[in-house]
Amino acid sequence: MEPGFILAMAFLVFILVTVAQGVRQVPQGYKWVVQRLGKYHTSLKPGLNFIIPYIDVVAFKVTTKDIVLDIPSQEVITKDNAVIITNAVAYINIVSPEKAVYGVEDYIIAIQTLVQTSLRSIVGEMSLDAALSSRDHIKAKLKEAISDDIADWGITLKTVEIQDINPSDTMQSAMEEQAAAERARRATVTRAGGDKEATILKAEGQLEASKREAEAQVILAEASKNAITLVTEAIGEKEMPVVYLLGEKYISSLQNLSESENTKFVVFPADIPAAIKGLMGR
Repeated sequence: MEPGFILAMAFLVFILVTVAQGVRQVPQGYKWVVQRLGKYHTSLKPGLNFIIPYIDVVAFKVTTKDIVLDIPSQEVITKDNAVIITNAVAYINIVSPEKAVYGVEDYIIAIQTLVQTSLRSIVGEMSLDAALSSRDHIKAKLKEAISDDIADWGITLKTVEIQDINPSDTMQSAMEEQAAAERARRATVTRAGGDKEATILKAEGQLEASKREAEAQVILAEASKNAITLVTEAIGEKEMPVVYLLGEKYISSLQNLSESENTKFVVFPADIPAAIKGLMGR
């Protein structure tokens, strides 16, 4: 093979490599950071771009799509010394790739650490009950706290969400015991109230029954009085009607006595009228 042909082939390969080095096709959703002789020069946008071969170098390939950052779980102490476990998720977008790669060593770790420290600071100023019931408030304060800081790195915080915020295992056990004690206390109070009300109702019922019984006794006494008065007025000085009535009552009493299971003998007087007169004192 002739030396001239080899030289021509080498020159052709050099030309092809040079052209390849100078032409860059950036895919959609990315920006490439170009350095010229070790210094930032420009950022290539999606599409066909040209750079100076061997002088310009693509140093970083940065996505312009939204990035989802998972913020690891951490223990946070609230204002009332309760321990809760919380984590979050942040949605960011890189608007200035050169600031993101030159402004901080690793923007992913930097943002995760910033969110964690800000979250600890925000929750640390709240009580346990407020922290568990104020996710939107925590989210708003967290976004406000870190938006300005990451803006210096050419990054926009789209949103940040609190995934979980729960008491620690020890706190959950203590809260369950407290809830059980509160339920037991309420049950005791309710039971005591029921017993008190039942006692009052029972006493009121007994009082009402006593009043009704007294009224009945008065009515019966009044009826007896009226009956005796009527009988007295009707009989006057006549004793035979009285003897008849007493005799009827006397025989009825003896009959009831004879029907009793404990009665073995029943003795009737021989002279019932005389016995009745003796009862009358005559």
